[in-house]
Amino acid sequence: MAEEAHSLAIDPVVQEALHKANLTERDLSAVAVTIGPGLSLCLRVGVQKARKIAGQFNLPIVGVHHMEAHALVARLIEQDLRFPFLALLISGGHNLLVLAHNLGQYTQLGTTIDDAIGEAFDKTAKWLGLDMRRSGGPAVEKLALEGDAESVKFSTPMKQHKDCNFSYAGLKTQVRLAIESKNIDFRIPISSTSCQDRKSRANIAASFQRVAVLHLEERCERAIEWALKIEPSIKHLVVSGGVASNKYVRARLDRAVKNNSLQLVCPPPSLCTDNGVMVAWTGIEHFCVGRFDPPPPADDPEDFMYDLRPRWPLGEEFAEGRSEARSLRKARMHPSLTSIIQASMQQQSP
Repeated sequence: MAEEAHSLAIDPVVQEALHKANLTERDLSAVAVTIGPGLSLCLRVGVQKARKIAGQFNLPIVGVHHMEAHALVARLIEQDLRFPFLALLISGGHNLLVLAHNLGQYTQLGTTIDDAIGEAFDKTAKWLGLDMRRSGGPAVEKLALEGDAESVKFSTPMKQHKDCNFSYAGLKTQVRLAIESKNIDFRIPISSTSCQDRKSRANIAASFQRVAVLHLEERCERAIEWALKIEPSIKHLVVSGGVASNKYVRARLDRAVKNNSLQLVCPPPSLCTDNGVMVAWTGIEHFCVGRFDPPPPADDPEDFMYDLRPRWPLGEEFAEGRSEARSLRKARMHPSLTSIIQASMQQQSP
């Protein structure tokens, strides 16, 4: 279904982008496209379209890492943001703390060992009977404003683990049990509930949000400590990805960052959620330093094997950041973007 939705949307979306920019394909310098990580069926739709345009108009092509694009789009809107910097990338599928040394060179300080924060927000919204048309995050954030964030005593995840990794599976379970204990029926939308039921739901939403974000704060504070040891010149923490649109998340992280004399950089909400601008900008960054592939043939053969990287780490893991609790499947995982770029730089050097 996702592949079909992509296939139906890709042509009109590209045409609309060109039309709004008052350009044609002949005006382009290159084509940038996400090649991973993600669902391979959907990645293929984008890569096929990109290669078709690049082949027809003899344009170089730039393969982009989706998570690098989230981190780098901040450089489009914040002129003072220079390498090195720290980035927290938070979305429905990802929780990632990375130290950006330079373009294409990253150290992974922490990641999720199970669920990402966006997934926890979405599930909480669903179980509370909230309007999911936009996504769970904004719905929970809005309801939380009506609740008491101290009313439900959820425990903060991974208190005993002194690293920068994340876990939201346990918090999700705590939320589900709290909802069951209040006899909340998610099939009854919040718009149809009693005042008392609405208050119970709001209290759970506020308490969940407080602890979910407290977990982010604690991990970020440790990551800042580690990052300053590795790169003492860092001045910024970039927070991007869909969850970075949450105003409560931004306010709490801004406080944590200022306590460490750093500056928080958040792209506007339209550039936090998945978007084409971040992919284009990352393509420009790599294109300007000569990292691109030559124009593909006008027509790929039927059996052509596309370069898709569904499981593609952004950087190498920091030794102290490896989690004992983590059981990442290493099978069919592509070498990290950082290791690929380092290898190509070594080949180019005399």
